[in-house]
Amino acid sequence: MRQGAQGSAETGVPWAGVGRGRSAAGAGARAASAAAAQVRVPQQGGEAAVRGEHTHSEPPAPVVPVVPRARPVVQRASVRGQILDALRAALVAGDLRPGEVYSAPVLGEQFGVSATPVREAMQQLALEGAVEVVPNRGFRVVERGVRELAELAEVRALIEVPVMLRLARTVPAERWAELRPLAEATVRAASSGCRATYAEADRGFHRAVLSLSGNEQLVQIAQDLHRRAQWPLVGGGPGVRGRADLVADAHEHTALLDALVARDLDVVRALVGEHFGGAAGAAAAG
Repeated sequence: MRQGAQGSAETGVPWAGVGRGRSAAGAGARAASAAAAQVRVPQQGGEAAVRGEHTHSEPPAPVVPVVPRARPVVQRASVRGQILDALRAALVAGDLRPGEVYSAPVLGEQFGVSATPVREAMQQLALEGAVEVVPNRGFRVVERGVRELAELAEVRALIEVPVMLRLARTVPAERWAELRPLAEATVRAASSGCRATYAEADRGFHRAVLSLSGNEQLVQIAQDLHRRAQWPLVGGGPGVRGRADLVADAHEHTALLDALVARDLDVVRALVGEHFGGAAGAAAAG
């Protein structure tokens, strides 16, 4: 027990059971009883406890610290996420050219932010394989060839074709009809001729289709493969696939929906295979 607490208990704190205003000149039995009462240990919940006073037998009441209201934390993740989206769009559009090294401070000036969120976004792109770290210089956009794009198309087909065939057997027509606006959005995006706009709409449609499987891990893996397949090739720049190629690719989405509604498995298999192989074929031709 702390010395300060003990001193206050020994001086001026009345014990429970001690009579007040009684004379010490009473009978011997009464005096003995009063003496015993002075050394009696107060029971928990007794008068002293009710008054909130400290006794020798009780531990001090725990002091609950007053926690000040926490200051609001400024989240930088939203800024980093916006920069990451912008860098991904620039990558697909060809504004970030394969083989070139880009500095985080320079990009930060272009985006109007500090170098920190740009560097964090670039590190995420490095984890995804889009760029590589160049010590003391920045980040180099990875150089990719036609073979890598063809390999990605093959892997995507191996994953997505069986899933779409299974969904074609089980998903009712009205669920497929709900995806019609997304397919039409890809056509509009392709008509704009902007590869970045079309790339986002394209991923959105495929993500919606695969989400009907209920397998979130599959959706995430397929989205990662899809994003990597949209990166530019060495020497191709943004003109690897022209506006006409994008529009033709987008119309395959609406044709795929028609086949899924009709549960025509042969057409679904052919369309998906052609859809995945189209990008690789166009790149090889370019």
